[in-house]
Amino acid sequence: MLLTLRWRSEALVVARFPPDAPLPPIPASAFFSLTRTEAELSLVIAAEHLPDGATAVEEGWLAMAVVGPLDFSLVGILSQLSGTLAAAGVSIFALSTYDTDLILVRAADRDRAATALLEAGCRFTDHARGA
Repeated sequence: MLLTLRWRSEALVVARFPPDAPLPPIPASAFFSLTRTEAELSLVIAAEHLPDGATAVEEGWLAMAVVGPLDFSLVGILSQLSGTLAAAGVSIFALSTYDTDLILVRAADRDRAATALLEAGCRFTDHARGA
């Protein structure tokens, strides 16, 4: 399956908050992903928008989005991307939204990730269609 990817421009952090923490204040224009489980509240957000109160923070992530929207019947998108990056020795943090999938890689791995994905037949664009 030919996938088109687009790098997001912001430097991201992955932060952990206590599971019972109130939802943090986040600017309405900020890119973020927030997930609560019984064990934690996790926030992916641009570094400059990170609210106080995190118990752990992993800095230095960049995100690439699959240009979408993607149909829910599609199978194997994350598998294709993660398998390619795993074979290249690139650690990932995956996110999904209603319309698309995003893969976060460490900034230091950006070039290696891009090269591996290009060699696997993916392409990159500067244009977004819902991603």
